[in-house]
Amino acid sequence: MHLDDTIVAISTPPGRGGIGVVRLAGTEARSIAAPMLRLSRDLEPNRAIFGELIEPEQSLGAGQPRAAAPTRIDEVVVTFFAKPHSYTTDDIVEISAHGSPIVLRHIVEIALTRGARLAEPGEFTMRAFLNGRLDLTQAEAVRDLIDSQTLYQARVAAQQLGGALSHRLAPIKQKLVELIATLEAGVDFAEDDVSVLPDQQILARAEAVAAPLRDLCRSFAYGKLVHEGLTLAIVGRPNVGKSSLFNRLVERERAIVTATPGTTRDLVTETVAIGGIPVHLVDTAGIRHALDEAESIGIRKSLEALADADLVLVVTDASQPLTQEDGELIEQVSERNALVIANKCDLVDGRRPMVDGPTDHPILFTSAITGEGTDALRAEILKTISGGAPQQETAFLTNLRQQKLVEDSLTALANATCAVETRTPHEMLLLDLYNALRPLDDITGATTTDDILNLIFSTFCIGK
Repeated sequence: MHLDDTIVAISTPPGRGGIGVVRLAGTEARSIAAPMLRLSRDLEPNRAIFGELIEPEQSLGAGQPRAAAPTRIDEVVVTFFAKPHSYTTDDIVEISAHGSPIVLRHIVEIALTRGARLAEPGEFTMRAFLNGRLDLTQAEAVRDLIDSQTLYQARVAAQQLGGALSHRLAPIKQKLVELIATLEAGVDFAEDDVSVLPDQQILARAEAVAAPLRDLCRSFAYGKLVHEGLTLAIVGRPNVGKSSLFNRLVERERAIVTATPGTTRDLVTETVAIGGIPVHLVDTAGIRHALDEAESIGIRKSLEALADADLVLVVTDASQPLTQEDGELIEQVSERNALVIANKCDLVDGRRPMVDGPTDHPILFTSAITGEGTDALRAEILKTISGGAPQQETAFLTNLRQQKLVEDSLTALANATCAVETRTPHEMLLLDLYNALRPLDDITGATTTDDILNLIFSTFCIGK
């Protein structure tokens, strides 16, 4: 990838829209854009200028007569960002035209004929990273912000884009660097009687680095949920109100509900936000001994959905005693993240219904018809999936790459601790400490290889 090239791409999603944006970035951005624009005033940094998109004279085909005046194609608004005060730290020109794919492609084609190069996926953000405008965790946050499905996801991504994870890592890295520097001094200047830390102090300082890293590593379970969401399967025997409860959580009539048992034959899915986390709800066929082939297939799909789900709601009928089928389902999820729902509590004449039979899972009483207990159910779902993690915490690990690197650092620190306890020479101990520092640098991109960078940025859209 050549950072000296001027690159161009459409930065808005494919298709027609009210506005479409074409972005040029590089040293020749202004000179490439100038012939296709007729502006009301000269370009100024950080100011939007109204103008017209015109056909450059040199783009006319051979043999065509020269027009008396350039042909107007569209009205546009042009914004110029002067280096280094831009997203990539290059000169950037953004042309906002009406969102016709033909017009936007034509702008790109003109730019290409004048020497620009079509941007690679994520190349604008990669330039921002390589030019020091963003670190790697912030660059990944750009992608997460674009992919956000809920407002909470967007807030978390914005915090990460602001450097929340980098700021959390900075003091940890600083402590590790200080320990390395102290030991290096002791090794390099041993003949000058430079004091070397006693073993207990080395162990204490290594633990001061490892402890916050362990906390950060534990944050991945919740960060992964925030980033990717989870799948929740609603299971139970027929006619206990699974589809009604599904509709109540979705807040619309998504699944068909009748008084006839076995109405649901196939999986019905919908994604909702619970506490800002995307939850992929799956309504399943009632689990019982099948009466026909179609129902048998539906029940098999229900059991598959149960096996694949991150969280299971086992729905029972609060107005009836627990059946053998209820008990078998509860037993089946005994080792899983699961909640037992006693639905139809509106049918028990005001007294608190009881669910017979042992269960290690929380029992919640709901009425899908009246909505009673629905808010408590949402809160319990959020509590179960988050593991009690504080929602206001935003500086956490959100992808497997980051988590693996923290684990690698912790492994190296554990090796360093063993080296101290076995009286290993400090020259060898330092190798373990450097092995602990290197993954932390990789998280922010200080020492990341080109192959890893290309893999990360290839997941971005072309215009970002």
